[in-house]
Amino acid sequence: GEPHALRKRAILKKYGKQITSLMGPSWKTKYVVALTVALHCAMAYLLRDKAWTTWEFWVGAYLIGGALTQNCFLAIHEITHGLAFKSVKANRLLAMVANLPIAIPYSAKFPGYHMEHHRYQGTDGIDTDIPHPAEAWLFHHGGMPAKIFFAFNQILFYAIRPSVVREQAVDAWFVLNFAVQIAFDVAVVKAFGMGPIWYFLLSAFFAGSIHPLASHFIAEHYVFLGDQETYSYYGWLNCLTFNVGYHNEHHDFPNVAWDKLPQVREIAHDFYDNLPYHRSWPEVLFQFITTPTVSSYNRVKRPDVKNLATTTVVGQKKKT
Repeated sequence: GEPHALRKRAILKKYGKQITSLMGPSWKTKYVVALTVALHCAMAYLLRDKAWTTWEFWVGAYLIGGALTQNCFLAIHEITHGLAFKSVKANRLLAMVANLPIAIPYSAKFPGYHMEHHRYQGTDGIDTDIPHPAEAWLFHHGGMPAKIFFAFNQILFYAIRPSVVREQAVDAWFVLNFAVQIAFDVAVVKAFGMGPIWYFLLSAFFAGSIHPLASHFIAEHYVFLGDQETYSYYGWLNCLTFNVGYHNEHHDFPNVAWDKLPQVREIAHDFYDNLPYHRSWPEVLFQFITTPTVSSYNRVKRPDVKNLATTTVVGQKKKT
C-alpha cells in the first residue's frame, strides 16, 4: 500500500492535535520568494555583459544561479500546496513571481502534475515523476556513461517527460503565466540585452544538473534499500531548499509548510527514527552514478490505480 497515507493515519491517531496545529500557510514564504527573486535579478544584472565568455558568468550561474533557481523551483512547489497564502489566487500569482527568474513559464502547469504525484505516488502513467519505460531502459542498460548523461541533463527529462506521459489541458492560469513570463523576458532583453536571459537559462539548467541541490530529485524516491520508496535528508542544504529534504514528513503531511516540517519529525519521531534517510545529497548523486545496481529502474511502481495493494519494486523481485 501507499506508505504515506498509512503513516499519516497512525500519526494523527497518536499526535492529532499537535500535528494539525502545524497545518496551513507560512507567512515567511512570500518574503523568501521576494528575496530570492531580487538576488537572482541582481546577479543577472551584474553578469549582463559577461555571458558565455568569462569565468564569472559560468561560476556565478552554477554556484549562485543554480542555487537560487532551485530555490525558485521549490518555492513554486511550496506554493502549489497552498502554503504561502490562504487565497488560491494569491498563491498562483506568487508562483508566477517565483517563476520570473527561471525565464520559461511553468508554474501554472506544475500543480496538476505534482498533485497527481502525491495522490498516485508511483502509479504508472499518472505519476510523471516515474521515469518513462524507454528512459529507464536506456539509463539502466547504458551503464555509467548513460547515468552521467542523465545526471547532467535531469532538468530536460523532468521538463519533457510530463508532456510525453500525460499531457494536461491548457487553462486560463497557464495563459496568464505564459503572458507574464514572456512580458518579463521581453522587458529584460529590451533593457539589458540577452545577457540576463542567458544567465537565467543557464542557471535553470545547472539547477537540474550535477549540482549539490539537484541531487534531491534522485534522493527523494529512488529505492536504495529494500522497498523503501521515500527518503528524507536532514542536512544543512535544507536551508536553501524550503526543507524539501524532510520528504517523508512532507508526503505524510503536504499541508504543513516548510518551516514546520522539522516539528513534525520532532513530534512524531517514533515514526521516523527507524526510517532510512540520506546523510548527503551529493553522495546520493555519486552513488547513483557509480553503483551498478542503482539506476532509473530503482523506483516503486504501482501499475493499477484501482488496486494499490500490489507494489512492484522495478529492477528487483516483485514484492506484495
